[in-house]
Amino acid sequence: MKSVSQIGLMLLVAAVSVWTLSLFPGNFNLSFEEFGDFKKEHAIQSPILDSLFQAEVIGIEFSSPWTFSFAAKKCIDQANVEHSIRQEWGLKIYGEPEKILSLERHTATGPIAEHKGLFLFLTFGLGILGGLMLILPAIKLDGPAGIKNHHVYHQASTGRGWIAWIVFGWLISFYVLLYFFPQLVFNWTLICDPVKSLFGTGVASQWFVYGLLYCTVMTVMGVRMIIKYRNIPYQVIRTCSVVFFQIVFAFLLVEILPIFNLPAVDFKNAWPLDYDFLFDWNVVSLLNTESYGKFGVYVLVWGVLLALVVVPVMVMVFGKRWYCSWVCGCGGLAETLGDPYRQHSSKSLISWQLERIIIYSVLIFAVVMTAFVGIHSYNVVTAIDPNEAEFIFFGVSTYDIRMIYGFLIGSIFSGVIGTGFYPIFGNRVWCRFGCPLAAFMGIIQRFHSRFRITTNGSQCISCGNCSTYCEQGIDVRWYAQRGQDIVRSSCVGCGVCSAVCPRGVLKLENQPDVRRGDNNPIMITNEGIILHSPIDLE
Repeated sequence: MKSVSQIGLMLLVAAVSVWTLSLFPGNFNLSFEEFGDFKKEHAIQSPILDSLFQAEVIGIEFSSPWTFSFAAKKCIDQANVEHSIRQEWGLKIYGEPEKILSLERHTATGPIAEHKGLFLFLTFGLGILGGLMLILPAIKLDGPAGIKNHHVYHQASTGRGWIAWIVFGWLISFYVLLYFFPQLVFNWTLICDPVKSLFGTGVASQWFVYGLLYCTVMTVMGVRMIIKYRNIPYQVIRTCSVVFFQIVFAFLLVEILPIFNLPAVDFKNAWPLDYDFLFDWNVVSLLNTESYGKFGVYVLVWGVLLALVVVPVMVMVFGKRWYCSWVCGCGGLAETLGDPYRQHSSKSLISWQLERIIIYSVLIFAVVMTAFVGIHSYNVVTAIDPNEAEFIFFGVSTYDIRMIYGFLIGSIFSGVIGTGFYPIFGNRVWCRFGCPLAAFMGIIQRFHSRFRITTNGSQCISCGNCSTYCEQGIDVRWYAQRGQDIVRSSCVGCGVCSAVCPRGVLKLENQPDVRRGDNNPIMITNEGIILHSPIDLE
């Protein structure tokens, strides 16, 4: 079985290597006709761009999407600068990365463009096969069912060793390219075209690539999670739940709905995590009854009800675990791909203090930004003159604040930092320090929820497993030693602290003000002996 696992590791490394190296090959030779089709497709009317492309791009052979995109970007940037000087705002080219990605589609040739299916197999196919071959033998190699965290601090992959640092760098690079330079991952979109064609809705974008990769990784690592925690039904069921919601709601429905001329909506994505919910383009699109009928209005109403009614009520009853550990895609990736790194979350006092400052600052930022865009969207929908719809407050426009939020929070914090930092800082960096929805639910959980982790302090042996594997950085042992229930706003109710406890000290419950230890006439804790009822000594 060890040989099977080793072969699986080699296949997985080979698949990731092919995926990474596939960024670079390709041939690009743009013709006048292809450039004309591109301009017509995007309604580009810049004569300056024509002359620049004719001099520096058209008819020239490029041997990589990187060199081609850099040349195209240079031309577009120069044209935009010239139009800005002339104040020809209507001739400027906006959405530059997506435009270049589209331009690459018009002229690409080479091994990947001509053998998409082969490269799909060499990347996703071998990656899935290798991952499962690496994971499945653990059923036999690890012995009987039961959680085993042997040598997690001694391995280079899970103990912040050289492998972890390579993964750290790869993940950060992946998110930087995906979010800010999508034209450079053009070949990845080609590789995913065969899957996209199954939905009959055009070619793959960088976001389709991300969605497909996200679901694939969550599924394979979800199998690992189920094998590791197979003796605990709670862990098995919630792992299946997050994988289901990610594949069905965040991927399949988003791809299937447009087939029926309906908006691509992730129905489980709630404000303020879904920060662009009230952006003018989204509101106008959903209210366009000519395109979507009444379905768009229903989606808008559902989004409001989800954020203001469903989420608070569910948190009051079940705690924030119902979303963070059972539904959310961010939490799902953290619980599957990030599980090997959960021990790296800092339990220090300074981390807890920073956590409170940062996450509630993000929540305030999200509320302020939403107020801005909400007023702006209302003006757009109701204004007679669209030019008068822009909302400006203290010199800050709606466009400015949503661009700042999207860059800092929506891209850098949630993606580059939130996932890229897994191998070094733990798997819940985004959920713990940056997610505004987690902060919103945390306030409700702290003061108005029935959910708590009850403790039986008399059984605690202070082994520290609970604190070590708390992905939210809670010092669970401190509460267990004192027999105190854990009611923390940051707790996502993953239940791993209870799962790794060798004495059954911890239990996740939904009961108001009930502590299991109170049922014992005598409790022995670090604070002394506590008598809960008179004892007849005669």
